[in-house]
Amino acid sequence: MRVVTTAQPLDVQPTPLALLLLGREADPKSERGVECPGDLPSPSDPDLVARARAAKEKLGDKVFILGHHYQRDEVIEFADVTGDSFKLARDAAAKPEAEYIVFCGVHFMAESADILTSDDQKVVLPDLAAGCSMADMATAEQVAECWDVLTEAGIADITVPVSYMNSSADIKAFTGKHGGTICTSSNAKKALEWAFEQGEKILFLPDQHLGRNTAVRDMGLSLDDCVVYNPHKPGGGLTAEQLRNAKMILWRGHCSVHGRFSLDSVNDVRERIPGVNVLVHPECKHEVVAAADYVGSTEYIIKALEAAPAGSKWAIGTELNLVKRLANRFAAEDKEVVFLDKTVCFCSTMNRIDLPHLVWTLESLAEGNLVNQIRVDKETESFAKLALERMLALP
Repeated sequence: MRVVTTAQPLDVQPTPLALLLLGREADPKSERGVECPGDLPSPSDPDLVARARAAKEKLGDKVFILGHHYQRDEVIEFADVTGDSFKLARDAAAKPEAEYIVFCGVHFMAESADILTSDDQKVVLPDLAAGCSMADMATAEQVAECWDVLTEAGIADITVPVSYMNSSADIKAFTGKHGGTICTSSNAKKALEWAFEQGEKILFLPDQHLGRNTAVRDMGLSLDDCVVYNPHKPGGGLTAEQLRNAKMILWRGHCSVHGRFSLDSVNDVRERIPGVNVLVHPECKHEVVAAADYVGSTEYIIKALEAAPAGSKWAIGTELNLVKRLANRFAAEDKEVVFLDKTVCFCSTMNRIDLPHLVWTLESLAEGNLVNQIRVDKETESFAKLALERMLALP
């Protein structure tokens, strides 16, 4: 890169971080990715659908394609199963005859699939740049430093880590190693109840909103029982007394999509659409969840609309690809489904998995070329699986 001043040209070498942001380098310990090697079909290629079908047919039972609910329709069309991240990982584990698991989702989801599948199965992510900003908000080094802070405050031995499924394998492994469990947005309450039976406090990673909403809305704790640990401030920005007084130590992380919904969004849609039902994901801010009519996971949202009466109106606070799909699906049943916010917003990293990347992946595998394999090292896998197994054992 060349920077020109009014005096003399000066050669400046990009920093490693700049190269990562430009997609020109890879960090194996980060959710950030790089462009896939090889030539992708053109997005305007009229034969893409036919090519995807042909490659999938050639692979036969050797490939099993997982499609997360937030994926594009053009990708979902080729998914063998759809669902949330944990359901898809379990579906992959239940398909041992499939040599290749193509995960159309984001990086942490593919990691979970690799943890739960056999050593003979190979998990593939069509675009390595499909990461998760929330998962990136908690690194192994930051969480280890946080645990040191809790130790210095004298509370680490009474604190149980609970990590959201939307976290890296490293964070899941930390959780397993320190006696904690994983949770999904569906079973977060059960996970917190279990954790409070093991200790007096919970360190909740990495989504502060799911942790706060579950503790306050579902379990009756107060907002004063919760503090937010900021990994970018010394001591998390908290005093030892604040840590000792808290019951929920929430990591300062959030979902960039669900975090955009506001109380104004709720008030505006109620004014625009009289009688509308507001249904939001628990990753939304606390004030949004408090103002909504219904709150639940992605699967909950789908089932709620399936059970809704004809003529009902719904404003949904979750990722736009899913909302659009639900709107089209239920229009025939005279159910009006709209996006909660007037400004539309896709999950940018989910949308990195598009039809050109899927076609390139399937054709590469059909030709015997393994691409973009996601592998978790054995030690990390062992502790992460321990945390996942604790979740599976929840009542």
